[in-house]
Amino acid sequence: ARMKELMERRKDAVSLAQGVVHWSPPGRAMEAAAEALREGKGDSYGPCEGLPELREALVQKLRAKNGLTDVDVMVSSGANQAFTNLVLTLIDAEHSAVLFAPYYFNHLMALQMSGGAASVELGPRDAAMLPDAAWLEDALARGEEKVRMVVVVNPCNPTGVVVPRERLERVREACERHGAWLVVDNAYEEFVYGGNEHVVVGGKHVCNVFSYSKSHGMMGWRVGYIAYPTKESCGFDLGAELLKIQDTIAICPTQLSQYVALAAMRETDWVRSQVDTLTETRRLISSALAPLGAGSLHGGAGALYLWARLPAARDGGPADDLAVATWLIEAHGVALIPGSSCGAPGFVRAAFGNMEGDACV
Repeated sequence: ARMKELMERRKDAVSLAQGVVHWSPPGRAMEAAAEALREGKGDSYGPCEGLPELREALVQKLRAKNGLTDVDVMVSSGANQAFTNLVLTLIDAEHSAVLFAPYYFNHLMALQMSGGAASVELGPRDAAMLPDAAWLEDALARGEEKVRMVVVVNPCNPTGVVVPRERLERVREACERHGAWLVVDNAYEEFVYGGNEHVVVGGKHVCNVFSYSKSHGMMGWRVGYIAYPTKESCGFDLGAELLKIQDTIAICPTQLSQYVALAAMRETDWVRSQVDTLTETRRLISSALAPLGAGSLHGGAGALYLWARLPAARDGGPADDLAVATWLIEAHGVALIPGSSCGAPGFVRAAFGNMEGDACV
């Protein structure tokens, strides 16, 4: 909120703050939107869990691309609503959830909104900015009856780090062993660079969240989805519980947006070509942050972000990242996200998705 306020004052500011991309949906998706409008397909309520044809296409995608079987799909108004649906369905205020700091601030806000903020446990990351699996194993063993949800973002917002299969599997096994739900936010599944691989894990206690916002340039169209275990695989009807939340809050996902998503998801080569346009921007912003010194810069392997440690304050403590971010936008017209908003004072997050390389020179 503070960065938005400052950018309103500085209209010429260059935003490396918000995690958006510089492209719009593919042409065929826009044609599908025009057709749906002409035919009045967006005017009425639709199925609460999403269009059947879109859900079926997503089940096939999850099987073929992500290796997920025994899952059902709920379409939502973006990945943030998908995550909030899961929070309201899976945990109550007396339960605890684990986020790894630095965390995605909207995840914390969803937990705060549902009354569970006081019991959020913040797990550390290791030197590579990966979730500390050993800490998680100990935390779950200490309070396994209380911890009901563990959240991982892969690739990570805000760090731009990709979680390898071994680490994700270790986290999954720890959650299964102690009866905790693992919720993995895969909003940036298409954004991996330099030979890195995005992997997905499943199981009777695993829910995966996905999004069209970034990969298909559909930020304003608001389409995400949840892949959750079937009734047969997990032993109870999680879909019915999720429907109670969705029907109460949104009634149904926006009809028109779902037709756009259905057409857009067929454009896999187009998505890859768009993601490739970020290579030069990522390189230029990495170079701009390099003077912070060896070991100060993380990320760039996935998602849309670089994560940078600021020089220490004079007293040896973490730098005042909010003051640095304020100075950058007021004095230089460049907006970043202060790390303290992600639970990590002394850092800043730089996003490289909303402009092409030429705009950075």
